[in-house]
Amino acid sequence: MWNSDLLDLDAYLDRVGFTPDPAADRATTLRGLHRAHLAAISFENADVRDGVPIALDVPSLQDKLVARRRGGYCFEQNLLFAAVLDRLGHEVTGLAGRVLLGRTGDIPRTHAVLRVDRRWLVDVGFGGGGLLEPLPLVADQPTRQGDWTFRLDHADGVWTLRSFQAGAWFPLYDFTEDPRTPADYGILNYYTSTHPASSFVGPLLAQRTDERARHNLKDLELTETRPDGSVVKRILTPEERATVLREEFGLELPDRATARA
Repeated sequence: MWNSDLLDLDAYLDRVGFTPDPAADRATTLRGLHRAHLAAISFENADVRDGVPIALDVPSLQDKLVARRRGGYCFEQNLLFAAVLDRLGHEVTGLAGRVLLGRTGDIPRTHAVLRVDRRWLVDVGFGGGGLLEPLPLVADQPTRQGDWTFRLDHADGVWTLRSFQAGAWFPLYDFTEDPRTPADYGILNYYTSTHPASSFVGPLLAQRTDERARHNLKDLELTETRPDGSVVKRILTPEERATVLREEFGLELPDRATARA
């Protein structure tokens, strides 16, 4: 399903700077690879914003995220990661999430997430301050990852991922365990990358989360948010933005992406 036979695994591992330890157990390898991917490949929507079609086949993902050292959003990141995990012998099931970020109402399920080995929530493509490591699919079990703490709630067949921020449990997204295929993601990807109501077709976005903070770029505004709720904001010039994208997010974006205000 994940076309992992088309993946250049060695090139991917070199891109994220991870060497699997043959003596390590599967969970340890999965955690290390998850962290390595997040540290190396930032979330970004430059192609979506500029109207460049988003291809989800493995060779295209490999070319963009590995060879050209770009980032991507959830469909690109998690489908590439699914191919990697499948190639390494993990059981990977695609799921679809509803991005909440404190919102309520009729919100479509447009976020790709993964269930791995039937016991882990895996997500390297969430731009809203998501997991650093896989999270066990267990309800009401707060888990510390760096300075962040996450928890899953489960009710009526729906899981909700929450992050403890500013003294409260903040909902990030919910999801069910109904399997989704790459073809399903193709439809969701088309909507998310082209529909005027999609938040990804507007401003330039780049995001990465580390042990201590979420770093978010929205057009010319750079924000650093910590789990205690403290926020530091800075307005950049276009020249400063290009430097920040390169030095803080590890992204070499096309000139068209950085030239626009």
